[in-house]
Amino acid sequence: MNKQVIVKEAEKFVHSILKGDSSGHDWWHIYRVRNLAKKIGENEGADIFICEVTALLHDIADEKLFGDEQKGLEKIISWLKDHKVSEGDRNHIVSIIKTMSFKGGNNSKVETLEGQVVQDADRLDAIGAIGIGRTFAYAGAKGQLMYDPDIPVRNEMTKEEYRHGKSTAINHFYEKLIKLNNLMNTSYGKKLAEERHQFLEEFLERFMNEWQE
Repeated sequence: MNKQVIVKEAEKFVHSILKGDSSGHDWWHIYRVRNLAKKIGENEGADIFICEVTALLHDIADEKLFGDEQKGLEKIISWLKDHKVSEGDRNHIVSIIKTMSFKGGNNSKVETLEGQVVQDADRLDAIGAIGIGRTFAYAGAKGQLMYDPDIPVRNEMTKEEYRHGKSTAINHFYEKLIKLNNLMNTSYGKKLAEERHQFLEEFLERFMNEWQE
């Protein structure tokens, strides 16, 4: 199958599943990550087809959305086979999706340039103004408070603690988001992250000042 057709079919497939999500992992998150992955991939000399398809499919296996990562991966593999994606490309795409999530800082390091590109794109959408909006959307969807100073920030967490432990929207900034700037992989990704990271820090300072007034 033509690679452009595969990308278009992937768009339709993911849109049908995530269009109604209200946790910040909706179709428009996927749309932004795909566009960022293309931009970073073009600057870094990556395989754009792998970057695009991986960016489009990556949240289908997200356990925090669907509860079972393995079933999600099987759904992705089945879709890739049905659309005649080569075995080498299938394995590459699935390998990236398995390792790109933060998971409390406990996941394996992505091994290929394309994996680094897609991970950077996903992390960029978690910081800056968009990242702030998504953080509060996710907290609300999961029944978490905006902020509670009696709930401490967690510095060291297992994957289970990260997924299911008690936290707040503001705590999530300290537990994950402000760490991402130093975890970017590519030169272009790091460049794009600088301004977004600065905006996070300015927002947190303003939030805490208003909280204490």
